[in-house]
Amino acid sequence: MHAIQWPEGYLPGFSDNFASNEMIVAGLTAQQVWPYLANTKAWPTYYDNCADIAFHDGTGPVLSEGARFFFRTFGFGVEAQVTEYVAPARGVVGRVAWHGWCGEGAERLDVHHAWLVEDLQGGRLRILTQETQNGAPAKALASARPDPMINGHQDWIKGMIAAAQENRAIPA
Repeated sequence: MHAIQWPEGYLPGFSDNFASNEMIVAGLTAQQVWPYLANTKAWPTYYDNCADIAFHDGTGPVLSEGARFFFRTFGFGVEAQVTEYVAPARGVVGRVAWHGWCGEGAERLDVHHAWLVEDLQGGRLRILTQETQNGAPAKALASARPDPMINGHQDWIKGMIAAAQENRAIPA
């Protein structure tokens, strides 16, 4: 199975917070699930923890390499820029990652959020999402119980899988 590619300063174990969520399910393909991750208009239809998604420079709503966007999640207004975007294809793992940031000075939060969407043998699909965070807000999230990042990202994966299984329409 493939792994996340971490930029300098965001390697798990050396960041202030790290969350890792993964599901493997049968009966779905990466190409069936990908539109629900790549098209941000789909996110609020299956994931309650995001809102106010807006793109800069006329890009979007589909993510693409270099695209800049804003969204609200976990109580933060996050500016983000896509740093990796590879759509899944036969023999190619789907990858998307963004650097996100908000706040200033002592309250600044910087994150690297990455996704893998990968077909496995036996008609199975693997979705992995991992996020590293740096800054005082990250330290506070790391000590919170229950863990909001682990629980929130698991909801995101489960919602995406359900949307794909039901073949839900993505808003125009």
